[in-house]
Amino acid sequence: MVLSTSPRSRAHLRLVSPADAGTAPRYGGDADRRLVAILAAEDVAEEHGLSAHIRTTCYVHRCWVHQCISDPLHVLVVTGHRWCRRCDRTVEVEVDETAPGSVELRCDGCGVPPDTVANREVLQSCRTSLSAMHGGEASTLYVVPDS
Repeated sequence: MVLSTSPRSRAHLRLVSPADAGTAPRYGGDADRRLVAILAAEDVAEEHGLSAHIRTTCYVHRCWVHQCISDPLHVLVVTGHRWCRRCDRTVEVEVDETAPGSVELRCDGCGVPPDTVANREVLQSCRTSLSAMHGGEASTLYVVPDS
């Protein structure tokens, strides 16, 4: 099966304002209004083509994706996310939240950094998540498209 269109990039997705995000019942009680706004925006964006594998927030854990990426729920053997196909083991994630932050993937089995498309998506999502967490009130992930 060939997709007729590619997934939309972050640059073309609309940010849900922090004020409007409070109306989303799923995230209404969370204290971090910026996180809530981006959670809600990514939920809507997924409905319009954003790949769930490049989210910067986790709708299951209601947090920045780098904060929960080490959870076993985020190991996807079929797609290779957090998985080393060389030795069939879970890839470990090391996150340093100290600004500007860093994320590293490693396989305890073969010792080789797992450099696959899926694991590069994990790295990119976590790095963007770290950047967004340290971004203050400014929207660095989404802009309203011109058209």
